[in-house]
Amino acid sequence: MPNSSMLNRDHTIAIYMEGSLRSLHGKMGFGIMRYFPGQIACIIDATFAGRRIDEVITSPCEAPIVATIEEACTLGAQVLVLGTAPSGGRIPPEWLGSLETAINNGLSIVNGMHDRLKDRFGTLESEDQWIWDIRHPESFVPSIASGRARTLTNKRVLLTGTDMAVGKMTTGLEIYHWLLAKEQSTVFLATGQIGMAITGNGIPLDAFKVDHACGAVEEMVVGAAGYGIVLIEGQGSLLHPASTATLPLMRGSCPTHLVLCHRAKATMLDTCKGVRIPPLREVIALNESLAGAAGALTPATTIGIALNTSRLEEHAAQKAIDELEDEAGLPVEDVVRFGAGKLASQLAN
Repeated sequence: MPNSSMLNRDHTIAIYMEGSLRSLHGKMGFGIMRYFPGQIACIIDATFAGRRIDEVITSPCEAPIVATIEEACTLGAQVLVLGTAPSGGRIPPEWLGSLETAINNGLSIVNGMHDRLKDRFGTLESEDQWIWDIRHPESFVPSIASGRARTLTNKRVLLTGTDMAVGKMTTGLEIYHWLLAKEQSTVFLATGQIGMAITGNGIPLDAFKVDHACGAVEEMVVGAAGYGIVLIEGQGSLLHPASTATLPLMRGSCPTHLVLCHRAKATMLDTCKGVRIPPLREVIALNESLAGAAGALTPATTIGIALNTSRLEEHAAQKAIDELEDEAGLPVEDVVRFGAGKLASQLAN
């Protein structure tokens, strides 16, 4: 598994969120706010400048919001993290002037989008200033997958979803931290730019050619064979017409367990209008059948449902959890709101 991160807990970061603070496209920034282990100096978004981030969105982060790169520098920022993940993964053209200002002010940049900033601004490879283009693995060329993960004896847990942006990474990290606190042998394997920026490890799955995607996952999972419980960050959804990410995750990891992530009350995809979400029992059966390839590969069992209730009040959230447990016959929990124990305890030894 490649380990190319230049970002670590000793850095003080600013998160560039211009125009994205109240959008699903801001999930890169939201994930960094919740899980980055280092210091967050500020969030940059001129629309909400002068307020704290927790006054604008639901977040455990209390960093101030500022309007400019220069203000971020005065607050001690060393690294600028681009906090958006728009459809298609392209850098908004209107951001380029601010990025040039950041470079000129000595900031390093963490870029989770497909556009390669090193081509625009140069490599800047020094101890004090650098650019990390997360979706451009510099030297990692995986071998073609061969199903090696099926020979492992550990628990391999893949996070699946009914849609994009429903909490697959968040669920995985919350389960991971719960298991760590219980002194379980566990690791979280990131497969996207947000998880990689947080953990410093993993693969940018959607940056690999189709022929290599399964192999990249397989090498990462086989490399984690020494852990008893391996949590694999999910991407996309089998239900989404534009998503091709779930199948290479299944093939490369040969999961033994699945966790389904779903947004409470959702009956249609948020990210592709007009596509219906089938009954969750049917979605679970689909995931399990494809993961095990009708018996050709490792059988996978769904241990529970992580329900994203962020759009509901707490009483309504608990009611939705209870109703879905009765409907699905599985443990259901909002791992952010109520903790990951109900799901994570299904995996603990």
